[in-house]
Amino acid sequence: MWAVHRPSAHPDHPPLPPFDAPAARRLRTALGMDPDHVAHTLRASYALPYASPALVTAWERGTAAPSHPELTALAGVLWCSPGDLIGRPRTLREHRVARGLAPEDVARTVGHELQAYLRMEETGRWRGTERQSAALARLLALSPADVVTVTGREDALAEVLRRAATTRWQAYVRPVLKVVPLERRLVEGVLHRLHRDYQGHMAATLGRGGGHGDAGDRGREFLDRIVDHFWTAVTRSPRGSRP
Repeated sequence: MWAVHRPSAHPDHPPLPPFDAPAARRLRTALGMDPDHVAHTLRASYALPYASPALVTAWERGTAAPSHPELTALAGVLWCSPGDLIGRPRTLREHRVARGLAPEDVARTVGHELQAYLRMEETGRWRGTERQSAALARLLALSPADVVTVTGREDALAEVLRRAATTRWQAYVRPVLKVVPLERRLVEGVLHRLHRDYQGHMAATLGRGGGHGDAGDRGREFLDRIVDHFWTAVTRSPRGSRP
C-alpha cells in the first residue's frame, strides 16, 4: 500500500497560489491515465521517488498540494503548463505570490510599512486608502472583482446585492458604488438585470405550478450566488470591459 509521503517544500521556493485539483483530475482523465500511471511517471521520469498513487489522489482531492518541483513535474506528465494547474488566486497573499512579488515590493509600491502590510495579508483585512487600493490593483493586475475580494468587501457587496434584487434596486446603486470601482451607469444596468432575473425566477417557478416553497428555494439559490451573478452581468455588459 502506497503511503502519502513527501519531503518538505524547499525553503528557496515561495508558496504557490491555490492548486486547481479539479483541473488536474480532468487533465489526467482526458489522457486516459490513472493515478498509478501518473505516480509511476513522476518516479521514473521526474526523479520523485516518493510519488505514489495515494499522493496523486490526495492532490486531486484537494487534501494535499504539490510543491514547485512537484507541480512542474505533474504538468510534464499531464502535457500541460504549470499555469494550467493553478487555481484563481483569492487572497491578497495569493495574488502577490502569483505575480512573483516579495512583500517588500508591494508594501513599498502602495506606501505601507512592511509590518503593517504583512498584518493585512495575515488577517485578510486591507487597510489602504483609495489611492493605495488603486496602486495595489495596478501592481497585482487585479480585476474589480479581485479588488473587492482582497480588500474584504465581498460580504458587504453580497448583502447590498441581495437587497437590490429583492426590493427597489434603484436605492442600492450608491451603496454598491461605495464597494466596487465601476461606472454608475454600468451598476444601474446590472442591478436592474439582477432584480429582473430574481423576480423572473420566482414568477417562473410559480407559473409552472410550483408551490411557494419551490419558489423560495429557487430564490434562495439565486441569492446565494448573487455575487457571481453580479460579476457575470458586469462582464457581459458592453461597458463591463472598460477599465
